[in-house]
Amino acid sequence: MNPSPASHADAPRGLAFLPTGVPGLDDVLGGGLPALSFNLIAGGPGTGKTTMAMQLLFATATSARPGLFITLLGETSLKMLRYQQRFAFFDEAAVGDRVHFLNLSEEALGGDLDAVLARIVHEVDTLRPGMVVVDSFRSLVHAVESEAPRSSLERFVQRLALHLTTWDITSLLIGEYQQQELRNPVFTVADGIFWLTQDIDRNSVVRKLQVVKSRGASHMPGLHTLKITAGGVQVFPRVPMRRIDSRELSARRLATGIEGLDELMGGGIPAGDSLVLAGPTGSGKTTFAMQFVHAGLMAGESAVVAVFEERPDVYLSRAGRFGAAFADALRDDRLRVIYLRPLDLSVDETLQEIRDAVEQIGASRVVIDSINGFEMALAPTFREDFRESLYRLIGTLTSLGVTMYSTVEIEAQDSATLTGYRVSFLTDIILSQRYVEIEGALHRAMLIVKMRGSDHSRSFRLYETTERGVILGATMPEYDGIVTGVPTRSTRHGP
Repeated sequence: MNPSPASHADAPRGLAFLPTGVPGLDDVLGGGLPALSFNLIAGGPGTGKTTMAMQLLFATATSARPGLFITLLGETSLKMLRYQQRFAFFDEAAVGDRVHFLNLSEEALGGDLDAVLARIVHEVDTLRPGMVVVDSFRSLVHAVESEAPRSSLERFVQRLALHLTTWDITSLLIGEYQQQELRNPVFTVADGIFWLTQDIDRNSVVRKLQVVKSRGASHMPGLHTLKITAGGVQVFPRVPMRRIDSRELSARRLATGIEGLDELMGGGIPAGDSLVLAGPTGSGKTTFAMQFVHAGLMAGESAVVAVFEERPDVYLSRAGRFGAAFADALRDDRLRVIYLRPLDLSVDETLQEIRDAVEQIGASRVVIDSINGFEMALAPTFREDFRESLYRLIGTLTSLGVTMYSTVEIEAQDSATLTGYRVSFLTDIILSQRYVEIEGALHRAMLIVKMRGSDHSRSFRLYETTERGVILGATMPEYDGIVTGVPTRSTRHGP
């Protein structure tokens, strides 16, 4: 079924939007591509300009209002189709019916700008298309600028833009422009400008999209991750913060799955809150998080677990200590274990995959195991602003009403390092695990450092991890300096 123009709540009265067919792009554009608009897709080679335009063309074209792809210079139509047909959006049956291709390389190489424009006008008058794509407009300018005066080029640009904006069509011009060329006349008359770039950091390459201009639409500002997959171009919007007070969503508490811990937390974890469990290597962080998931599954809830440090089969094998709950939930699609390990991962890509899983199974619990692994899986360009990215991730997920449980490994063990990453202000609840040496033996202790809006225990509790999970032990009132890892017996309790 071919999409038709759709209205958008934030759009001016009478302005219609076309679904782009590019996942995520409609959200970035504020509802879709404004109908009858004149747009420019600009950027360097290999950024995905032609693929994005082709995807838009196939998504919007109908037999009544076909799409027209005009090639001026560069790849011939045959060569371009050879590569574009490997994408899932490409419909071979549509070629020659609702999608047409026109190669004007011969006219363009001759330097006759009037002939190029006349041919475009003729084809548009004949086909009456709904969308026209011109690729690559920039290459035409380079080809003829040595033979035609600059005034002729500017007149051609203005005349072509005038035709494209007065025809009853939506148009896209593709060009390899640099940022400093924004003063070019074509940018002035364009209704929309989509800038595609590639960020290179060591061995990592990440594509990004910026909507520089979009008349009549409230688009998302900033840079958005763009990927080219077997399906075509996909955009991962830089999701804005829309935090909802979790206590407005529900006053209920979620069980932690660890006997005695709920009581220490004043009844469990408030639904919709975000919890960070921080501890050194081998302190049982993953086991704590598994028991949180297990408690939810046993209560009939659904959960999503994003793992970064081990494969799903290894994670599920370890979860087998709790019986068949994980395997049963996986079979019934009440549990999703997402493995996110590629080194060119983006924050928004991660968020989109988790959000999709949450919505698909109605999850009420989400586990990130671990924040350290998450950072290492990101492309280097995203690590620079990792705290800001983590802030958006936590805020967006908790705004959906889910309860988040994240683990983070800390290296230094002192009173100033409770969570690492300086993420204390990002989360509602902090649990801290410590190694403590008592009488020549190493023990593990935990402390509830913070719970927003809720009373909780402020005592250290010893604990052990066994085949049955975590078992809480006694408090340590007879010791001082527990947070240092080397406590001393308090004189308050005698020698």
